Amino acid sequence: MPRDARYWFPAKRYGWGWGFPITWQGWVIFAVFLILIAVGAMLIPRHSPLGFIAYVLVLSGLLVGVCWWKGEPPRWRWGGD
Repeated sequence: MPRDARYWFPAKRYGWGWGFPITWQGWVIFAVFLILIAVGAMLIPRHSPLGFIAYVLVLSGLLVGVCWWKGEPPRWRWGGD
């Protein structure tokens, strides 16, 4: 299945959404996301569990936004294409 080099995140083979990154830029975004989650896990829960949930939701929304912008167009896939 050929991948367009301009996409950082390929579409999943089954279902809706994106898979793991296929470019170094995508991997940097994904690594920064994981590092920010880890830093938040160490700092925020001491003060507010709900604050940590909000923090994760904001970071996840930003990651989805980057995937939408730099990933293959999302649609439901059944594995044949």
